[in-house]
Amino acid sequence: MTSFPAQARQVRDTDRPVHHRLWALRGCALSFPPYGFRATWHHLVRSARIPRRLDDDPDALVRAVDELEAARQLALGYAAPVVAARRRSKTAGQRVPVGSSRWVFGQWSSLAYCPDFTHHPVEPLPVVVGRVIAAHRAGTVDSGQCTVCGADRTRPRACTRCGVHPDGPAALSARFRHPDEADRWRRTWQRAAP
Repeated sequence: MTSFPAQARQVRDTDRPVHHRLWALRGCALSFPPYGFRATWHHLVRSARIPRRLDDDPDALVRAVDELEAARQLALGYAAPVVAARRRSKTAGQRVPVGSSRWVFGQWSSLAYCPDFTHHPVEPLPVVVGRVIAAHRAGTVDSGQCTVCGADRTRPRACTRCGVHPDGPAALSARFRHPDEADRWRRTWQRAAP
């Protein structure tokens, strides 16, 4: 798999066939899926208004990658000093991380994971990622409130307002699967109307 920046350049390359650019966007969403891949893809299709016929609005792909890249830059900016501190603690002999999040170390899908890919925050990705980072900086991640929307919730349930689950991808199980999920995902992937 190529890097996120390389895939983002391919999405923006108007000389490439539009379906190749779509696959490059898919690579970006696989590389940085803050809601999990399916929910992130669903969000990008809706927020950038990616049409079923890509030739109708090829600029939608650029809107989607711009939003995803802005959120990624926020996450990387927060993660860099945390990763550097972790390296120093490992050098000092502390092998078990203390107070760090899984997503800081590259497991981006646990940032704001949504088990139901059609129920995710509606705000732009940089806004949501900024809220999660602010909650981590303030130490309020386990406060009993959703890190994204602030709604009261109890573990181990996904937030009823925004759909984010506090346990990340570990929350994924058969009980969270919607009965017609395969059909809903097919329609989302094809950018068909709901």
